[in-house]
Amino acid sequence: MKSEDLVVHALGLLLRNDMAGFAALWAEDGVLEFPFAQPGAPRRVEGRAAVQEYLREYPDLLNVREIPEQVVHLTADPDVVVVEFTVNGVVVPTAKPYTMSYIAVITVRDGEIRHYRDYWSPAAAADVMGGLDSAFSGAADV
Repeated sequence: MKSEDLVVHALGLLLRNDMAGFAALWAEDGVLEFPFAQPGAPRRVEGRAAVQEYLREYPDLLNVREIPEQVVHLTADPDVVVVEFTVNGVVVPTAKPYTMSYIAVITVRDGEIRHYRDYWSPAAAADVMGGLDSAFSGAADV
């Protein structure tokens, strides 16, 4: 599977709130990284099992309902893609609407995610989710 196809598939799993399927796309030693993570929130999650655990409660925090914008940019390296996407959904604990835009740099090899750098705004997420404590008490945005 080409890198861009795997990323489109991954976003489809996210849309279905299938975090187990989403996490299963990671390589056994794959990394999920949050360069803009708030203090106290994880910056790196290493290994498929750790990614699965990290995302396990995500559906209790956010119900993804729509990905209305999605653009996958190819790079000079066929294993690396940059994806821009917007997620619309509902913050489960508050029932408030959620809209957030993301940019991720994703490296795929042998049909698995090796590295996923998630560039999102913790401040914007905190605003939507009702404060920093709410936004960073469990799973972060993907």
